[in-house]
Amino acid sequence: MDGARCRRAHAPDGGAPALVDRDSRVRAAGIVFHDTLYDENAGSHIAWGQSFPYALAGGLELALGANYLASLLALLTLASYLLAYTPLKRKTPLCTLVGAFPGAMPPLIGWAAAQGRLSAEAWVLYALLFFWQFPHFLGIAWLYREDYERAGLRMLPAGDQGARAMAWQVVAASFALLLVSLAPVYFGRFGAIYLAGAVFAGLVFGYYGAWTALVRSKPVARRLVLASVIYLPMVLGLMVANKIWF
Repeated sequence: MDGARCRRAHAPDGGAPALVDRDSRVRAAGIVFHDTLYDENAGSHIAWGQSFPYALAGGLELALGANYLASLLALLTLASYLLAYTPLKRKTPLCTLVGAFPGAMPPLIGWAAAQGRLSAEAWVLYALLFFWQFPHFLGIAWLYREDYERAGLRMLPAGDQGARAMAWQVVAASFALLLVSLAPVYFGRFGAIYLAGAVFAGLVFGYYGAWTALVRSKPVARRLVLASVIYLPMVLGLMVANKIWF
């Protein structure tokens, strides 16, 4: 058995060590995921049942400590994530699109808690985080596509269709992200320094997105993921710096 696909494990009773095949472990993880988090026959989510008391408590705390709008948004985020995105991961690659909606909600929740309403600026932040998720998570999905397939998680379509889907979504989302990042300048909120920084960051991020779409290799996808975790705090940091100093 290939050593790269195996690991040495010790029996729980202290017995002889055993070799465990990596594929078997991943398949087992997929079975455990399916059986524990989603009961297909009953159509119920154990994860939702277990988290419901905490969700209710968190929603109540937001309602009393902030306002009802923030509380409602937070509960909608949790419900859509657990009841829509989580089960769809085993059914359709559209799960990434579905999950992007609750995934981008934190800026709206924070804005609602601080302001009591949702203004145009809040929706710009929402759109920024919404489009950012596609190159970020699709880069991860491309890196670990074999593992996802073994576990039964349909993050990408199978075969060449998956490569094409990853490529066009990464490029389209990177372009949309650049446009959204410039919206605060259009609304007159930020000036030339933010504009220069946002354009630079967007073009560099777009370069890695296009490179990943063309080459479709794991090393390049890894660079895209790294670029994504640099891009978002950089643009948000520019917003904060422009607000404070410029």
